[in-house]
Formats: sequence, structure tokens, C-alpha cells
Amino acid sequence: MDFDAVRTFVAVAQAGQFQETATELSITQQAVSKRIAALERNLGVRLFTRTPRGAELTIDGQAFLPHARELLRAAERAAASVRPGSRPLRVDVIASRLATSGLIRDFHRVHPAIELDVMRLFDIESAVAAIRSGAIDASFRAVAMPGRPLPEDIETVRVLDEPLHLLTGPAHRLASARSVTVTELAGHRIWMPGIVAGTEWAAYYEALVAEFGLAIEATGPNLGADALLDTVADTPALATFIGEQTRLVWPAGHGLRRVPVTSPTPVYPHSLLWHRDNLHPALATLRAHLAATTAGHDSPGTWLPSWAK
Repeated sequence: MDFDAVRTFVAVAQAGQFQETATELSITQQAVSKRIAALERNLGVRLFTRTPRGAELTIDGQAFLPHARELLRAAERAAASVRPGSRPLRVDVIASRLATSGLIRDFHRVHPAIELDVMRLFDIESAVAAIRSGAIDASFRAVAMPGRPLPEDIETVRVLDEPLHLLTGPAHRLASARSVTVTELAGHRIWMPGIVAGTEWAAYYEALVAEFGLAIEATGPNLGADALLDTVADTPALATFIGEQTRLVWPAGHGLRRVPVTSPTPVYPHSLLWHRDNLHPALATLRAHLAATTAGHDSPGTWLPSWAK
């Protein structure tokens, strides 16, 4: 349906005059008449009756008018949904408890007037597809994957290198340690049921295992963070890795311990991805905020896979 014709119909219905409508829309009276005639042909009904005083709605015109107004409102909402600066900035943070969620919370505290839609997509393929389709504006990801480069139209910048901690229950052999070296973890059972083959985090931990001879188990169903914490708290032989800035809350009786991993410190590289043609003004603000507030990268004494640098 021609929205110009619908808009002209609504204007004539409000003005009651073709000439007045022509002046309002900055078109000729003949153009107004042609638009109304085309709309009537499309609908198969007459919308106006000509009178000495102008134009009056027919019964069909009266029935169509509220729907025509709603069509115009829907068209405006549709246009506004993709108009840079007039819609929320849509950002994928992967999960609500991760460091990436903290980055977007900090951004919102500094820029409370910027409206945000926060998404949680699963893997990097889903995130890249959403960025390229315009479903989201940006995504936080550990983007580097061996042999799987990003599309040329996707821009990326590393924004946070997050140190890993070992999370243990109170009876674990390393629970009382102030820190633990990576080599000391060889032979310990590290349980991470959330690792899914083919994801960017699986690639990272595969590289960590290969580099330092660790044993990471991804067995059993992933029943969520609470089930993971319950199991680690009750099983002295099990531990898991979590990010330093991962926000977890557990019952006091669990007695869980966070133990920093050192010599070297494995860091998980978080990056921001966006489409190079995305002109949303808040995206530029987010990038500037992250550049000004996040720490440097490749610090001495840290480790990450060579393909992630």
C-alpha cells in the first residue's frame, strides 16, 4: 500500500478540502486527486464524496480512517526503530553475570540518558549474524578463533583482559592458597560443564589445556551456575575457573574460595564487535567510554593464546 496515498487520505479527511491538503503537503491539487483515486482503486471502494463545501468521507472512508491513522503510526515506529539516535543501543553481553555485563552497567551509570537494549546471544556466529543483519549494534566477545577470521565488515577492538581465578570448595587442597601457579594445577580436576565445542570460550580453554597440560572436564549437563557452585562446594576433588570480575553469589555455608592463578596469569580477552557502517551515535559513545575506562592489554606476566593477540 502506498503510504503517501494513505497520508494524503488522512490529511484530506482532517481538512475536508483537496486544495487545503495540497497546500499542506506542498503538492498540487491534481496530485492529491491522483493519490486518492489510486487508493480507492487499490481498496475497491470510494472514500470521499465531493460536495460544494469540499470532500466528505463516505461510510467506507469513515471505516478506513482509524486504520489509516494506525498504518501511519506503525510506519513511523518502524522507521524510528532503525533510525540512528532515535532507538535504544542494542548490545549483546553474552550473560548477565560476566564481566561484559559489568562493562555495560558502568557505561549506563556514566551515560544514564542513553537508552539501552541488552541482549544475551549464545555464540560468536549468532552475534556476528545479528550485527550484520542490524538486529544488534554491538557484541562483547572473545573474538579470536584459530582459522575463523571475522568478516571484513565487522570491526573489533579488545577492551578487557580478565584474569582467571580458580574457584574451590572449602575442603579442596588449594582452598587456603593465596594464589596458585598454572603449573600447580596440573593433575587437578577442573570441571566446566558450560564449555560447548565450537564456541570461542571452548577454543580459549583448549589452548590453555594444550599450553600447560591441564585437565578440564566438560562432562555432565550444564544445569547453570547454581548447580555448578553446589557441586564444587560439596566435592573436594573438583574446582572450576571463573573470571576475576564474574559476579557470583552463593550461600554462606558453601565456603567457596577464589584463588588467583599466576605465573603467568591466564587472561580472557573480551572485545567489542560492531559493523563498520553502523552510525548509531551511542555506539561511538560506548567505544569512547571503553577506551577511556578499561585497562591496557598484554601486561607482563599474563598469558593468552597466540592467535588471540
